[in-house]
Amino acid sequence: MKVTILMSTYNGENFLAEQIESIQQQTYTDWTLLIRDDGSKDKTRDIIKRFSLEDDRIVFINPDQTENLGVIKSFFTLLKYQESDFYFFSDQDDIWLPEKLYVQLDEANRYPSDKPLLVYTDLKVVNQDLEVLHESMIRTQSDHANTELVQEMTENTVTGGVAMINHALAELWTGNEVRELLMHDWYLGLLASAFGNLVYVDQPTELYRQHADNVLGARTLRKRMQNWIRPQTLFNKYWKLIRASQNQAENLLSLPLDAEKKELVENFVTIMDQGLGERYRRLKTYGYRKNRAFHTFVFTSLILTKFMYKED
Repeated sequence: MKVTILMSTYNGENFLAEQIESIQQQTYTDWTLLIRDDGSKDKTRDIIKRFSLEDDRIVFINPDQTENLGVIKSFFTLLKYQESDFYFFSDQDDIWLPEKLYVQLDEANRYPSDKPLLVYTDLKVVNQDLEVLHESMIRTQSDHANTELVQEMTENTVTGGVAMINHALAELWTGNEVRELLMHDWYLGLLASAFGNLVYVDQPTELYRQHADNVLGARTLRKRMQNWIRPQTLFNKYWKLIRASQNQAENLLSLPLDAEKKELVENFVTIMDQGLGERYRRLKTYGYRKNRAFHTFVFTSLILTKFMYKED
């Protein structure tokens, strides 16, 4: 069994060494770590070179290139670098708990290898000093983890740093042209739930570090308050997310979906082109929603009223 860990770095000198060390401390040891640096300006590349010289399981795939592709294209490049049975995605600033690889590989063995599979877990949210802020990121932010296509189309609960995919799912992404992805972890969750299995393990396997330099990260109270004090900005964000999730889901329509799932996706991506009665029917018939009741209320209210909606 070939296991590959994929890591894309960018100006990660502050926490990168700790993350690599946590991978080296995994109880499952037969892995290769591929690292692609996405144009760092700090000492990130020096740290990668040092680790790759000390541990032959660690490969720096672009030591002489500094091109910035962005996170999605960078991980896409890593995924195509070598063929494996399973691929794990790693951020540059978190900490993997020692059993992470074993837990997810053990779960993967319960599913057929010829069908796309994504296995993900819960996370503990910590501050930059690794003090626990939330014991469960899933329960704090999303209430529950998604495993079905109808859930994953409108809200993602797959965090890249705890995602593991099999070769069949990797081929489904790399072998087909896609456009307008929100994030690679979200799209892989869509593919897995549409064509195979999206599996959640209710166990934290990572310390998800929140710090001043986070590009993405957990939704904090401060971030929420900044939204609510600027309602126009908030509604613009809601609509931007709805459109982006529709565009992302539309990629599935060029793939061999079964009839039921094709109908589910088509009715979602075209819902804003319909009259009020049809929009209401689709929401009720297909159950498009968010994970929390309040967010579902906002989501459905916007779609029904078209409040502050702008045609493309």
